Parts: sequence; C-alpha cells; structure tokens
Amino acid sequence: MPSNMPNEDEIIKPVSDLLKMNFFIPSYQRGYRWTKRQVTDLLDDIRDFKPRENENEWYCLQPLVVKERNKENNEWEVIDGQQRLTTIFLIIHYLNEVVFGKGKKSEPTIKYQTRDTASDNSSKFLKNIKIEDDKDVTINDDNIDYHYISSAYKAINDWTKKNEDKFNDLEFPKKFIYNTKVIWYETGKNQDGRDIFSRINKGKIPLTNAELIKALFLNSSNFETTDKEIIRLKQLEIATEWDIMEAELYNDEFWLFINKEENNKETRIEYLFELIIGESDGEEDNYYTFRKFKEEFTDNTIKTIEESWKKIKRCFQTLKDWFENRELYHKIGFLITFGEDIKILKDLSQTETKSKFLDTINDNIKNMFKEIQIDEIEYNKNNSYDNIKKILLMHNIQTMLNIEKENSRFPFNRYKRQEWDIEHIHAIATKMPKTEQERIDWLKQTKLFIDEDKTDLIERMDNYSEETFDKLTMEILDYFNNKDKHKDKDKHEDIHDLSNLVLLDIGTNRGYKNAIFPIKRETIIDNEKKGIFIPPCTKNVFMKYYSDKIEQTTLWGVQDRERYKNNIKEVLSKYLPQENGQ
Repeated sequence: MPSNMPNEDEIIKPVSDLLKMNFFIPSYQRGYRWTKRQVTDLLDDIRDFKPRENENEWYCLQPLVVKERNKENNEWEVIDGQQRLTTIFLIIHYLNEVVFGKGKKSEPTIKYQTRDTASDNSSKFLKNIKIEDDKDVTINDDNIDYHYISSAYKAINDWTKKNEDKFNDLEFPKKFIYNTKVIWYETGKNQDGRDIFSRINKGKIPLTNAELIKALFLNSSNFETTDKEIIRLKQLEIATEWDIMEAELYNDEFWLFINKEENNKETRIEYLFELIIGESDGEEDNYYTFRKFKEEFTDNTIKTIEESWKKIKRCFQTLKDWFENRELYHKIGFLITFGEDIKILKDLSQTETKSKFLDTINDNIKNMFKEIQIDEIEYNKNNSYDNIKKILLMHNIQTMLNIEKENSRFPFNRYKRQEWDIEHIHAIATKMPKTEQERIDWLKQTKLFIDEDKTDLIERMDNYSEETFDKLTMEILDYFNNKDKHKDKDKHEDIHDLSNLVLLDIGTNRGYKNAIFPIKRETIIDNEKKGIFIPPCTKNVFMKYYSDKIEQTTLWGVQDRERYKNNIKEVLSKYLPQENGQ
C-alpha cells in the first residue's frame, strides 16, 4: 500500500537498508511457502506504484519483526516476515544476475537454524540459484523448501520477461530498492521470539496443525536440559527426518496410494498426525490434532519428545512398508480406494504379526465381495454399479499382482486422478451421433470394416439422410452382430452382462459415441500413446487377450465374452463366494 505517513511507533526501512544485513531464521519458523501468485502479486503492485516527483512516497510492505542477535555482525533474528524477506532476497538476487551487470548490489544473508545441513542447505541454495542457459529456471524438487524457492525464482523470471520495458531504464529496480520499504519492528533483546511469533500470527493466515506440531518438537523450551549442543543436535535430527518424510509424501504414487482420492492438504505430513490422533468426537476444532499432541509435552523431557517422535516415525514407516511390499500395496490400495478406514488398518498392522495382518487384509477384501454373484451382475440393475466397479478394479489389480516375475504395479495415482465409467465393450445404441459432422465421421470409420460385397449397405451409407440415419445405424450394428458365427438368440438381452463391461476413463468413453468394436480398439491404442491411462484388463479385452481363437477382430463375440468372464472368476476366485462357479 502506498504511504507517506509513517506511524511514530514504527521505523520504516527501504529495501536498500536491508542489503548489508544478516538474518537468522529460527527453528520455529515455517519454511518458505510463497506461491507464484503471491510473488507476482507483489511484483505487480510495485510495478503499478507510481511515486510522484518531489514527494517522499513509497510502497510499503508488511512488517518485518526482528530481534538483535549480533550487533557487531549486523545480524538479526527474524521473528516474523521471513516469507517477504526471502522474496526480497530472490528479487535482488535476480536483479544482480540479469539486470545490474557490473553494478551489482549487496545481498542480505539468510541463515537457517534447522535447514542448513551438509546435504540440504537452504542458505547455499538461495545464494546459488540462477537462470539456466535456456533463460529459464529449473524447479528443484530435492526437498519442499527448494521446490518453493526455485518456483518463486521462476515466477520472477517469467514475470520479468513479460515486463521487459520496465527494466530498460531501470524503472522497476529503482522503485523496488529505494521506494519499497518494510515496517521494521525491533523487539527487546530479552523477549521470547517464539512467544512474539505466536502472538503476531493471531488473526493472520493461520498456522497449520503440522507447523504448530513442528514447533513443539523444535522449541528449546520443550527440552529440560540446558545443554545447547544436545538440544541443537536433537532439533537437527527431528528437522531432517521431518523433511525426509514430507518429501516422501510429495511422491504422488505414494500419496494417492494411502488416500481414497485427491487430498489437497496444504501440508501433507499433517495426514500422519491425523492417522495417529484420529478425529475429534466433539464440536469442530481446527487445531484438535495439535492440541492432542501438545498434551504429551507437559513434562518437557527429551524422553517425552523422543517417544512422541518415534510414534510419528513408526506411523510413517508402516505406510512406507505397505507401499514397498507389492502384495500389500495392491490389496491395501484396493481397500482404501473403496473407503476402508486406513487408521484401523494402521493400528492393526502395528499390533498383529505380518502373516496375521495379511490374513486380515484378505478377509476384508472377501467381505467386500460376499454378496456378489458374478453371473447375476447386470449393469442396469439397482445398486449394481458400485459392485461392478469393485469387480473390474480388483480384476485389474489382481491380474497385475499375479505376474509374480515382474515388478509392475497398478498406478493408483493415475487411476485416482481420472474419472471412470463402466463401458460396454459391444456397442449399444444409446449415443447416436447428432451433428452432421459426427454422422459423417461415424459412417466413414465404420465403413472401413464392412465387407466389400455389401454394396447395398455401403450405398445407403453413402446416401443417408437425417431421417434414415437412426434406422441405418441399427442395421449396421446388426450387421456386425450377425458376423458372429456363434451368435445366440439372447445376445441382445445380455448386453449389460459383466462379460460385456470394462473400466474406461470418462473422456474416452464419452468420445466413443456409438462406435463399433474395432473403432473403440483404435481409440484405446491412440489414447494410450497420448499418455492416457488404460487399465490393463480393458486393454487386454480390446487386444483379444482372453480369446482362445481370434476369428473376428471386428466384434466382441459370444466366445470372447465367455472367456473374459471366466478369467474374471478365475482371477478373483479367492475372494468370491464359493457359489460363483467357473
């Protein structure tokens, strides 16, 4: 916000005053988390700010709350405002790299109490970040802090490319360094920075449960010892292991295995704490998880901290063990997809033997199928849709699991990011092409698979009218039906039978219109080439994998259906009720 009326209780410092300062970020501070939108909003605001000539006006940033740490080195502990401070550093660093050339400005130094280690050093990463040879910035995903820092630097670079005219006469750099100021709050030397941090964040964007829990583990006051080296080493150990777990949870293959669906948490590690604590039984409490953890810190002993931290690590390791065990990955992944309580599974896993736990998992899957009769399943029956989805998904999963000599895994991350339909393999006349172009395309594709001697049918296809199209479509579908030498009289009646159903993503399914089998086959092949996930058993159907003899590639015949359904029964036999005979 532009201002020329500083409050007498505040000191206003221009960005230029910060350039030779040294800043220290204590352990209770959250990591850098500004998004592209926040960075570009700041850049836009400074760009659009127009100070009047001969007027002492400036663009004012939100407060930077600091405490003197080392007067001789001009070093300050940042109690609040490190998000803005880091962004200021990145903008200055960028201007030095791209704009100023030999006239580079000094850059403030930023050090971190728990984020500067031998393997991951945020201070060095900030100092060395740069534009690549292709004039772009590479997003670094080595850890969550690097990801946000490099994303912010890329946002600055992308924004600058769109605003080059503001740099030709150094208009923007001058405004940023000399006309952009921060409200500088300097606290007393003996004041508790952690306490101030908690108070000034009230009423602002709230801290997450995860950030508050992290503060519990890293706050020096929660250690009964006065040995600073012991405290520092324990803080460093916890902070390092915290970052490792959080980075693992940002692996979408892992994350979407342990979640029923997309779970867009601001901090994914909070999911672990919820699995340990559970949900509140009473009224809504946004900080229930934090409060429950805080109850364990009443005696402020290292033993208490270690026991609590072991509980978190054990929860994480349990999930990781499931993920790395191929059988558990597939079976637990299936159960979670259909709503099994992962907390109950986690608790069982930590109390039962491995063999007993696997028996429990198999029993839970059997319970999902206990009321299902494969031969009675039909698409158009009440309450059958979910059961069909369970059957088809487990058929895909168990098919992959049965390939013991391979390490292939069903990709729950890709499955849960797409919406799914139950698709009829053999065409049903429910989605007639409506527009003229759709009719032309449908007939053109279909004609490729009609025998040349069917001249009368081909001629009517070439000379169709809007009035005759629906009848012609049914005749074409009957033509393909009649090509099946083993066609029986009840074939139209079992169009909704399980033997004629597969899983397919909604986009592909809705794009079919009323396509015949070979056109569907080509569509699936093309979509897989484009990177669209096709479930393995769906692909097997259209590749005629289940068929003993491939007599017809242009239709899904009676024998094809029988062998496909028999394969479903065989693959799922260990889970189905015994009366589901083959």
